[in-house]
Amino acid sequence: MSAWIGDWTSLWDLIERRAAATPDARFAVDEHGHSLTFAEYRDAALRTAAGFAALGVGEGDVVSWQLPTWLDSMVLVGALSRLGAIQNPILPIYRDREVGFVVRQAGSKVLVVTGEWRGFDYSAMARSIAADNPGLEVVVVERGTLPVGDPATLGPVPSGASGPFTPGVRTDAPLRWLFYTSGTTADPKGAKHTDITVGHSGYAMVDAFQLTADDRNALVFPFTHIGGAGWLVAGLIAGTPHVIVEGFVPATTIPVLERERVTVAGAGTVFHLAYLDAQRHADHPLFPDARLFVGGGAAKPPALHYEVKAELGGQGILSGYGLTECPILSMSRLTDTDEQLANTEGPLTAGVTVKVVTIDGEVVGRGQEGEIRVKGPQLCLGYTDPELDTHGFDEEGYFRTGDLGIVDADGYVTITGRLKDVIIRKGENISAKEVEDLLFTHPAIADVAVIGLPDPASGERACAVIVVEEGHDPPTLEDVFAFCSEGGLMTMKIPEQVEILPALPRNPTGKVLKHELRKQFAE
Repeated sequence: MSAWIGDWTSLWDLIERRAAATPDARFAVDEHGHSLTFAEYRDAALRTAAGFAALGVGEGDVVSWQLPTWLDSMVLVGALSRLGAIQNPILPIYRDREVGFVVRQAGSKVLVVTGEWRGFDYSAMARSIAADNPGLEVVVVERGTLPVGDPATLGPVPSGASGPFTPGVRTDAPLRWLFYTSGTTADPKGAKHTDITVGHSGYAMVDAFQLTADDRNALVFPFTHIGGAGWLVAGLIAGTPHVIVEGFVPATTIPVLERERVTVAGAGTVFHLAYLDAQRHADHPLFPDARLFVGGGAAKPPALHYEVKAELGGQGILSGYGLTECPILSMSRLTDTDEQLANTEGPLTAGVTVKVVTIDGEVVGRGQEGEIRVKGPQLCLGYTDPELDTHGFDEEGYFRTGDLGIVDADGYVTITGRLKDVIIRKGENISAKEVEDLLFTHPAIADVAVIGLPDPASGERACAVIVVEEGHDPPTLEDVFAFCSEGGLMTMKIPEQVEILPALPRNPTGKVLKHELRKQFAE
C-alpha cells in the first residue's frame, strides 16, 4: 500500500512524485495487456515532451487532441503537462463543425488526432480544418507513434500553483486545460481549468472511496472527458492503477475488467445496466473483487443501487454530481447508508458551498428545492468566451448549474431534474426524473426517459420513451398509467404518450440525449 501524495503544485510535479515514490508499481494497463509502471509513464512522457518541444510547443501554447482512450493518450497528457502547454482534450464524437469551432476559439497551435478509428477518418477531418486555419499544425498518431525526442533537450519545468495542493482550498495556478461541453443547439462551451481545479475532483474521489494501490480502477469512458483527467490525478495521488479500454463495448470490455479483477468499476447508469445484463447471463461472479461501482454523468434511478449491490456486489453505487465547469462537487462515501447511496449524489466535497434558488429567484435554505448554484476549489476560471460568463455566473460569483435539486442539512445533494427538463402541463411543473425513477422499477422496463412534447391543449405532454426488458412484452399506455397510479403518482404527472425504442441515445458518459428524442417524437 502506498501513501497518498498531497504536497504537489502541478500535474507534472505529481507525476514525478508518484514515480519517485512507487516507480515499479503499475500505472495503467489496456485491453491488450500492454502496461506501464509509474516510472515508465514518467519516462515516456518526458520523451514525448521532447518530441513536441521539437515541434515548437512550449508553455502556454494550446494543444488540442482527439484520441481514443489509449496509453498513448495518457502519455500525451503527461508530456504536455511537462511543457506547461494548455491542453484541450476533445471528445471523439466531435466532428468537423465542433472540432473546427473549438480549435478556432481556443487558438490551438497543434491538433493531435488519430487516423481512421471506428469508421471515421480523423486525419482527413483535421487536415481539412487546418486548411481553413493557417498556422494550425496537425499531428497524426497511431498506437505507439507519439513524437519523441531526447529529454535532455527540455528546458526548465514551468512553474505550478502558488502553493501546494490543499484539500478544500482554492489555490491560484496557471491555466492548463480547456474542456468543451457538447452543445445541443449551440456551439460547445469551453471551461478553463488549472491542474489544481482538476486535482480537487481527483482528490474528492480518492477521499470518498479511500483509494489505495491495491485498487484497480476501470476507466471505461472517454479519457478526453474531464473525468479522465480527474481519474488520472486520483490514480497518481493514491498510487491506484487504471484498467483502460479504447471504447466501451460490453461484449469485449467486461471480459477485460474481469481479467484484471477490478475493484472500482465505473462509470454511470448506462455502464451499470450493461454490467447487470452481463451478470444475469453469466454463471459466475464477474466482479468478485469489486468494492464499489462509481456513478455520475447521468441520472441514477434509486432502484439501480440496490440491484447493483445485490447482483454485482460491493457497496453498490457510489455516485457523484458535477459538471465540466465544476467536477465532483458532491460524492458518495463508503460510510453512507444504502438510503443515502440510492437517493442522493453524496455530500458536498471539501470547500464547496452552494446556494439554492427557486425558479422564481428566491434563495431558499437546506431541504428545499431549487436550482443549485455553486462555488468551490474545483470551479473553472470561466469560459473561453467571456460573454458566456455573464449568464453562467450570478452576481455573487456562484456558477449556475441549471440543475434542480435539494441539499439537506448534512450537505447531501439530491438532483431532482433540470431547469430545462421540467415539463409544464397546464401551468403545473412535472419533474421528468421523478417519473423516470418510478418507471424504472417496472419489471418490463429496462431503461426509460421521460420528455416533454408540445401539446396544443396542455402546452406540453409527458412522453415515456421505453426500452423493454428482455423477455417481457412492451408496456402499453394503459399499463404505464396503471403502474404509475399504483405507485402513488398524481394523474397530472403520468405520461400521456408511450414510445418504444431498442436503446436510448446517449453521449459517451451515458447521459440521455433528450433533444434527439424530442426531435424524433415531436411530430
